[in-house]
Amino acid sequence: MTLAQAHARLTAPGVLFEMETLTIDGLSVRVWKNGPKSVQDLFYASAAFGGRTFLVHEEERITYDAFARAALAFAGALTAAGVERGDRVAIVMRNLPEWIVAFFGTALAGAIAAPLNAWWSAGELVYALNDSGAAVAVFDSERFERVRTRLPECEGLRHVFLCRGEAAAEVQSLEALIGRPDAWADLPPVSPAPRAVAPEDEATLFYTSGTTGNAKGVPASHRAAVTPILVGQLSLARSYLRRGEAPPTPDPSMQRCGLLSVPLFHVTGCLSALFGQMATGAKVVLMRRFEPEAAMALVEKERITQIGGVPTIAWQLLEHPARHKYDLSSLELVHYGGAPAASELVRRINLDWPHARAGCGWGMTETCAAFTHHMGEDYAHRPASCGPATPLGEMKVVDADGAALPPGEVGELWVYGPHVARRYWNNPEATAATFKDGWLRTGDLARLDEDGFCYIVDRIKDMIIRGGENIYSTEVEDVLQGHPAVMEAALVAIPHPMLGEEPGAVVTLKPGVHSDEAELKAHVRERLAPFKTPVRVIIRREPLPRNPNGKILKSELKRLFEAPDLEANP
Repeated sequence: MTLAQAHARLTAPGVLFEMETLTIDGLSVRVWKNGPKSVQDLFYASAAFGGRTFLVHEEERITYDAFARAALAFAGALTAAGVERGDRVAIVMRNLPEWIVAFFGTALAGAIAAPLNAWWSAGELVYALNDSGAAVAVFDSERFERVRTRLPECEGLRHVFLCRGEAAAEVQSLEALIGRPDAWADLPPVSPAPRAVAPEDEATLFYTSGTTGNAKGVPASHRAAVTPILVGQLSLARSYLRRGEAPPTPDPSMQRCGLLSVPLFHVTGCLSALFGQMATGAKVVLMRRFEPEAAMALVEKERITQIGGVPTIAWQLLEHPARHKYDLSSLELVHYGGAPAASELVRRINLDWPHARAGCGWGMTETCAAFTHHMGEDYAHRPASCGPATPLGEMKVVDADGAALPPGEVGELWVYGPHVARRYWNNPEATAATFKDGWLRTGDLARLDEDGFCYIVDRIKDMIIRGGENIYSTEVEDVLQGHPAVMEAALVAIPHPMLGEEPGAVVTLKPGVHSDEAELKAHVRERLAPFKTPVRVIIRREPLPRNPNGKILKSELKRLFEAPDLEANP
């Protein structure tokens, strides 16, 4: 069955994935006819799972009903605090049950959830709090202590809630409002949300790094945020049709279980993984950070059926020497995206875990997570591809003038659909440069084959993806060049078998001054998130190589890391 035939069958009238065409923001788009239209819709649909276990965090086990009560209680606290429709509520914490309560409580109050990167430095967090105009922030204790002395710089911040920490004069304890997770089941029962929302109201404000060093906010509507829920389900159903089998009917009595170690402040962790699992009543096991052996122990203990994230997660499990000590037979799906995946990975998964399916997709913050996806035989036959777009989305590869290129030709990937952002928050210049008539200029070089499968070839901008975390060269270069001994600096990607890429820097020192690799690394680490710190710094006395137009030739610098004996570290 061809891809077009499979999509036609899956989207036929009366089928789960049926589509309809609407005009949104003056643009004609295809949307799911069935399924949730807002984050509130998802919330109430999941609340119907009642006493089924929803969240597992260490020794805490929380049912869908208990979670729903806590989210509504927090929504009521927000409205009592004067939060209005469209106000931004920043969520600044690691993966915790309270993160999810804060997110859905914000949606139920009609406000906009602004998840901030928990790995950011104090300066980066302060910037995003001000840029978003957050009226409320919800911190865990670690993030609060990191930024506490700088909160007076956030003039628009009216209320601060703190979870899992000692309350201070300037903050309100979240536990005092909703109790600890083991007491959420005793809160008042689920009732209507304080404020109803429309599908096109803005629901989220996730941040993605910007090439100028400042993070960019990406607002998304309720409809856009919940659109990816059906992407994974459609991809699974399509994989059956493509090999000539009817998709199985889900057994409502069987509960799937997903491991969620991807940060919730990323669209992949929240809109793709969490939302998708909530929609099916799955059990979600939270990890503070991914650690291979601890993850394998959880797979065995909780009978986890699905693991997602970046490719390094799958590699770390496959290569771990203790893997055979654990029963991983419950795994049904291992899927990933967010970083380049080696073609060998799907072959290894199919060989080592024949009972599990591998899945791969591509997306951006600007597309509300997965825009393309495939699994099963489609992925095995095209291991270098990130899959086709769903029937809702459109893709084209264009030349420098914006003209569409034929299949097989490499150019910039542009995408269009109901889950594609329309603008950047408070950034008209970046908006004009990135969005055109509903199309998103992704900045990725790609090609499409005759069947519509996408192959990401390279990135136009000098972005480095380390284990799913985006690192923009100019941001790190600016910090390095702020060191008194550095005259110029360039950041390049160093290939890594697990993480995909790591940052490496080449710097030229000013005449007559001295510095060393450890000092320069420390300089960056004090000013940016740790994952942005170069793993190696090569110090040179001669100027960095440039082309006739004055642009640094990063391709030549990359070769320095391939030949360590040629390093010039005085």
